[in-house]
Amino acid sequence: MSRPESFRIAVRKFGPFESAIAKQWAAFDAEANTGLRLEAVPMDLHPLGESLASDDWDVHFVNTDWIASLAASRRVLDLAPMLAADPPSQYPDGWAPSLLRLHTVEGAVLGLPYHDGPECLIFRKDLFEEARLRVPQTWAEFHQVARLLHSPQQGLSGTVFAAFPDGHNTVYDFCLQLWTRGGELFDAAGVLRLDTPQAAEGLAFYRQIVNDSRAVHPLARDFDSVKSGLAFAAGEVAMMVNWFGFAAMAETMEGSRVSGKVDIAPIPGRCASLNVYWVLSIAAASAHPDVAWRFLRHCASPQMDKLLTLEGAIGCRRSTWADAEVNRVVPFYHKLAALHDNAREMPRLAAWPRIAEVIDQAVLGAINTATPIEELLRTAQARLDQLEVA
Repeated sequence: MSRPESFRIAVRKFGPFESAIAKQWAAFDAEANTGLRLEAVPMDLHPLGESLASDDWDVHFVNTDWIASLAASRRVLDLAPMLAADPPSQYPDGWAPSLLRLHTVEGAVLGLPYHDGPECLIFRKDLFEEARLRVPQTWAEFHQVARLLHSPQQGLSGTVFAAFPDGHNTVYDFCLQLWTRGGELFDAAGVLRLDTPQAAEGLAFYRQIVNDSRAVHPLARDFDSVKSGLAFAAGEVAMMVNWFGFAAMAETMEGSRVSGKVDIAPIPGRCASLNVYWVLSIAAASAHPDVAWRFLRHCASPQMDKLLTLEGAIGCRRSTWADAEVNRVVPFYHKLAALHDNAREMPRLAAWPRIAEVIDQAVLGAINTATPIEELLRTAQARLDQLEVA
């Protein structure tokens, strides 16, 4: 007997994604009887992005940071006609507006929301209660509390940052520092400006705290957001600013040392969060576009969105956020709606990867050198001025 033909999905390497997509396919194929064999290939971030240039896939996990360049390349299908003809249940009102904007480009819909969870303050409520501390309202309070809770003798760091130089996490941290201080990336004329007082203030704070061995996890420079989340779940960190999904993971994952002790709150400073989410997109070169669409629609159903959540990722539907069972498992899940009310997004620009590289270098210069902050920002601005950022 010949081997079944493959249905190939490029998956972001993350346990809950890998287990959920396998279960979602099994539930789908039990009814659809496609005759296809699922081949879901887990990949780290950069190989996953590079996979978008290949014709070997049916479905891609797509980070919304890639949407602008993806729209220009036409490597994935526009789902707008399918959504008009046969939308998922309660589409679009079943999703927050912040989960429908980034992957819609000039009327073309380049995927369906799969995993979200804006950045927030994640903290050990037991430690805060024992020390009778309030949740930090400002970045100065955040630093102070991190020092108060820092206890290397107990294997506990006050906080952690995802300072690994991957062109993503440090850029996200920079933007959060900027926005929560009232700054913006673009001036009133629409010009991208990094040499602003709020940017300088935020970068100076970031330099100070990341280099504070009495407040920060010693491996922060080697940590991306996933490793930071795992350190929190291992009981090594008292609080951190990270994606909501890592709070849920720390509450639910097998072996977590902080289950039942986790809570979330808004990020310190002016009310702002960052929303970067994942969509499932159909490859333009897919050999099975009809199956791919039916599978995406299946994954967007209330049942499959909830399944994804219970596997440890973050569902995108309002119904999942309010679900009683989900909130029994993760008591703070209902707070997602409020986080999305204040969610901000990265600029959707084809040049954003190059812009992010410039910002990343400025942040790395801040935490790894003694170069004055103003000089780092002037250098970054000069580099940006040479780019076409439209």
